[in-house]
Amino acid sequence: MVKDSEIVGAALAKVLPEYQKPWYRVPHLLQLNLILIVPLLSSAVAGYDGSMMNGLQATSSWKKYFNNPSGSILGVVNAAQSIGSVAILPIVGTLSDKIGRRWTLLIGIITIIIASIIQAASVNYAMFVVSRIIVGAGGMLVTQPSPMLISELCFPTHRGKYTSLFWTIYYFGAILAAWSTYGTQKHIGTSDWAWRAPSILQAAYPIIQLCFWWFVPESPRWLIANGKIAEARAILARFHTGGDSNHQLIEFEMAEISQAIEAEREAKTTKWSSLVSTPGNRRRTFIVVCVGAFAQWNGVAVVSYYLTLVLDTVGIKDPDTQTLINGQVDHTLHVVHIFNFWAAVSAAFLVDRLGRRTLFNWSGIGMLVSFIIWTACSAVFDIDGNKSAGIAVVAFVFIYFFHYDICYTPLLFGYTTEILPYSLRAKGLTVELFSIYGSLVILAFVNPIALDNIGWHYYIVFCCLLVVIVLVAWFVFPETKGHSLEEIAEIFDGPRARPMVVDDIMADKDRHADGNVEHVTKV
Repeated sequence: MVKDSEIVGAALAKVLPEYQKPWYRVPHLLQLNLILIVPLLSSAVAGYDGSMMNGLQATSSWKKYFNNPSGSILGVVNAAQSIGSVAILPIVGTLSDKIGRRWTLLIGIITIIIASIIQAASVNYAMFVVSRIIVGAGGMLVTQPSPMLISELCFPTHRGKYTSLFWTIYYFGAILAAWSTYGTQKHIGTSDWAWRAPSILQAAYPIIQLCFWWFVPESPRWLIANGKIAEARAILARFHTGGDSNHQLIEFEMAEISQAIEAEREAKTTKWSSLVSTPGNRRRTFIVVCVGAFAQWNGVAVVSYYLTLVLDTVGIKDPDTQTLINGQVDHTLHVVHIFNFWAAVSAAFLVDRLGRRTLFNWSGIGMLVSFIIWTACSAVFDIDGNKSAGIAVVAFVFIYFFHYDICYTPLLFGYTTEILPYSLRAKGLTVELFSIYGSLVILAFVNPIALDNIGWHYYIVFCCLLVVIVLVAWFVFPETKGHSLEEIAEIFDGPRARPMVVDDIMADKDRHADGNVEHVTKV
């Protein structure tokens, strides 16, 4: 068991309510965690999209309908979603701060449902590309506010795990897309519905979100920042202490959040320029940009969007086999995305035990080693046609994915949400999303052209980039374990950023020694 003080720090752990049973047997915590599934599903929307496009490219009816797109034409189709995402980015952060995380999420949900209808009804290449651009814009509107809602609503000891779980749900979407494209290719492969049906299913997760959106409360931190103190207190009390608004935990959270937001206002850290105005903020911004870029430039985009081309390089070209590998691991019943999901979930539940730095370092080194072997096996297959080397490539795709999943799935938004203070959280996440989708736009054009022209030699670029990723993470990324959301500011800005309420609690420790009991995490 991990002690609560090791998860959120001694001061916050001291005021936590003590439950002698697991969280799922505490009604208000169960209710909160079920409600948070709504923003959690936002990553499934992105996962469906990525895997669907991968599957459609292996579907004969899609290829035929759109005249076998390849090279730059194929690149435009895949880049369209990222173009839409980047285009909407300048207003997403402002929208989350102005109208709230909750309403921004709703706008995104409705946008994706509309875009899915347009995509499924596409009659030509241009209409399909436009629908992909709208999907990208809607995806950004659901993705950007969701991790903030989760981290700002979570029960303190659940924050690390729940925010880490956010991007792991990406694979829920990927699983549905992989099997829907495989099923339609297998059973109605000659019909246009082989690609239109998966396009319609893209609206499935947003429709579920829409049905339950009404139960999702607004972020207490957003409410406090906008002067709605009573409403924020009521939400915290309802979900953190079962309605007891006078509990020590509620007093602590209200004081800590209010002090942090007031300090940020006094320091004038609410402008976009604030992202680089202090040494601490420059370090945060550098990390945010790096995490977003590293998540794409480590080679994952080659497999996620161009698995069919990767399989082509090792001689696996049959459409049924390609879609099967996308949905199923060789001759077993294990689905590739289920494998990825469980690897990511395992890491998410270990994040408070192992810490964030351990996962970053383990992941980077593991990806580097597996990518080097993957590249070597691809070279052997290309030179002498060794089928064992080709099979080894497929095996190391999974080994590589395991090491990617234990870090860049759970921590992609979980870590960056933690290191950003409230006033910069929306803007910082917007910068990270720009880093992610800006990278995807470039890679969407570059990857198919490079794979078509130089094949496995292109992997050498990612081997070099992975060396850089390992070094930066090792020397720059700090550990955030053992701090509350507001206390993390101390890591970047020094002791002066420590909320006064924390010092008050610790100073009071000796006078209440009999109450200083370590709580044990039940999750």
